[in-house]
Amino acid sequence: MADIRGIDESMTPLRPDQLDAGAVIAQSLDNQWVSAHLAEEMVRDGRSLRQVADRRETQVRAEYFRSLINAPQVVVNRAFFYNNPAISRDLIEGGDARQAHRKLLTSGALVPYLLNERHPAEQPAPHLHVDEAGYAAWRDTFEEMSATDRVRCVRMSWDDQENRERTRARLYRPFAAKVQGLTALDLDLLAGQVGVAPEEYGAFRRRLGELVSFSNDLNVRGESVVRNVLYEQFVTVPGSSVVDGRYDGAKPFAAQLKQLLDLLYNVNLADALGRFPLTPQGSLRRVVLQEVRQVRDDPGIIRDPEALSLFLRRQAFGIVQDHLTPSNVDGLALGDVWSLRQSGAWNAYIRAFGALTADPLAFHDQVGRVFDHYVRVNRAIVDLAAARGQRIGTSRWSPVIEVVVTLGGSVFSAITGDQTWEVLGSIAPLAAGPVGGSVQLVLRNRREGMREQRFAREIARVRLDSEREWAVFHDLVSRLGAYREAAAPPPRATAVTTTQDDDDLQEW
Repeated sequence: MADIRGIDESMTPLRPDQLDAGAVIAQSLDNQWVSAHLAEEMVRDGRSLRQVADRRETQVRAEYFRSLINAPQVVVNRAFFYNNPAISRDLIEGGDARQAHRKLLTSGALVPYLLNERHPAEQPAPHLHVDEAGYAAWRDTFEEMSATDRVRCVRMSWDDQENRERTRARLYRPFAAKVQGLTALDLDLLAGQVGVAPEEYGAFRRRLGELVSFSNDLNVRGESVVRNVLYEQFVTVPGSSVVDGRYDGAKPFAAQLKQLLDLLYNVNLADALGRFPLTPQGSLRRVVLQEVRQVRDDPGIIRDPEALSLFLRRQAFGIVQDHLTPSNVDGLALGDVWSLRQSGAWNAYIRAFGALTADPLAFHDQVGRVFDHYVRVNRAIVDLAAARGQRIGTSRWSPVIEVVVTLGGSVFSAITGDQTWEVLGSIAPLAAGPVGGSVQLVLRNRREGMREQRFAREIARVRLDSEREWAVFHDLVSRLGAYREAAAPPPRATAVTTTQDDDDLQEW
């Protein structure tokens, strides 16, 4: 291996703007990720990440494969490659599994994100947690590459000084600002969305105030506001290592604060890289942040209330002839995922999705093609697994197109399927001024399982500039024949499908 102090000849350095337009940052690959339900269970029962490892790894593996099946490129913090067993198991296993992983790296399907390292296999700093078996296999993977292999890696900048400045400006300071902005939200709405009982709203507000005050004190003292420090104070058992994942039931609302901090952490990296976060099933959705997101001169921004309401109309698509879908995509081998990505069905699906996100206002012309190719990809997975003798199982399915529009803290969801159409609204109190959000497309089975093949992706950003525009949009949606509006309190805002000061930068 060449000198890793410079740009290694086995590596293709990328800036964030050179990532694929459809690249995603998968929250499920975060070392600390667990679903909201599992986090609450761990807090209640005093169980650590190690004690729920098998259950968690099954869920993470399914999310990992779904990200590779449904996105052209997945950006992964380089430490997760060797510290997350759902990924490192292929490297440790060696043979065909490691070869498939190497192909995904060298094809650009997997892109390591480097914080301040100059090579993905660079020795981690001594104070960082490292799974030694995983890291050894990760390092060996690079040493086994051929002279023509190249791995794309992304940093904020490849000039070290500029990288430090951009990382502070795009990662550290925005994360601190997001944490310190939590008490500016509608806190009762937020409490309901993270699963707090109404009689505990007041206590939750006070605890959130303590989190924000602690974060602000760190900032005033010139100390970095990073997730691990906040975990130690508000989430984990005193004296334990954050990587052990021992969440303290004696700390008020530890599970809810963990979910909020994880959401902020992962959307922050996605924002810094200019790409979309991929929210796993059972995790908080971005809607809880009640954002007025920054809008630039971008043709993908939806500003017109009438154009926005059209996304919630009933969709037209062909009758599905094949009523089987993979019931547990984690039962595939990584080599199967690689083979699928070489197929005509997969490439047509990705092209159709790309065309849709490039021109979201042509949604009604494009979404049918995306759905048709999605069905074919599901069939290809079933056939591929059968040919390899993989036991992934199949489920009867009734596929649906779901379109989710978020505006501030409000959510509108339209579900179209065979003989099915319903539009649901969950309305949050409206703050004065502009309101931002997104349009998300969800492709899934109407009867869901945790490990099925499904996907959700943001296809457009939204901004309505006044209360009048909001009222126009709400009125248009209310006229839809299938519309129903949810009463308060709001439903929990967890995703129903796979919907991120010294001179050295701290671990992000």
